[in-house]
Amino acid sequence: MAKKINWFKYSSPQTFYPLAGKMIPWFAVAALLFTLPGLYFSFFVAPPDYQQGEAYRIMFIHVPAAWMSMFIYMVMAGYAGMGLVLNSRLSSMMASALAPTGAMFTFLALWTGSLWGKPMWGAWWVWDARLTSELILLFLYIGFMSLYAAIDEPRRAARASAVLALVGVVNIPIIYFSVKWWNTLHQGSSITASKGPTMAASMFIAMMLMAMAFWMYTIAVALMRVRCEILERERHAEWVAEAMRGAK
Repeated sequence: MAKKINWFKYSSPQTFYPLAGKMIPWFAVAALLFTLPGLYFSFFVAPPDYQQGEAYRIMFIHVPAAWMSMFIYMVMAGYAGMGLVLNSRLSSMMASALAPTGAMFTFLALWTGSLWGKPMWGAWWVWDARLTSELILLFLYIGFMSLYAAIDEPRRAARASAVLALVGVVNIPIIYFSVKWWNTLHQGSSITASKGPTMAASMFIAMMLMAMAFWMYTIAVALMRVRCEILERERHAEWVAEAMRGAK
C-alpha cells in the first residue's frame, strides 16, 4: 500500500522550513517558463484591438496583476484567520509573507491602469468605483504590514493584523462587482465563468500565461519570505542554530 503523507506535520515551522527551501526553485523556474511565452503571446502573437489598437497590450500586465491583488489578499486573510483561530504560528507567518507581494501587484494594477486610462479616458486617474476600491485595497495591505511591524510581540502583532485582514475582505467583492453595481468608466470583465472569454484565443492564452507566471512568482517569493520569517521568529530555537550552521 502507498504510504500516506502526514500533511499536518508541515504546519510546524521546523518541518516546513526545509520543505519550502526545496519548493522555491521549482516555482521560480515555473514562473520563468510561464513568463517567457506569456510575454511573447502578449506582444507578438495577440492581434491589435479593433478599438484600442496597440495600447491595449498593457492589459496583459494590468489584468493579471489586478486578479492577483485580490486573490492574494483572500489567501492572506485566510492564513491570518487560521492563525487567529487555531493559534498557528506558521499561518500568521504565511500571511505576513504574502502581504508585500500582494501590495506590489495592487500598486502594479493601479499604475498600469493609469497608463491604460490616459489614452482611453483622457485622464491618468478618475475616482471610478473600481479604481477607488482597488486603491483602498493597497491601503489595506499597507495597513496590515504596518500594524504587523509596529507591535514588538509577534503573537499580538499576528492577532491585531489578522483582525484588520479579515475586516478588509469585504472590499474584495466590492472591487469585483463594482462595474455591475455602479455606472463606472471601467470596462466589465472580458472573462467570466458563465459566458467564457469574449476575446481572441491568442489574447486569452496570453492572459492565462501571465496570470500563471504571476502566481508562480508569488508562491516562490512568499516561500522565500516565510523562511526568513521563520528564522526571525524561531531564532532562539536550537534547530534554527543547526540550520544556520548547515547553511554555512
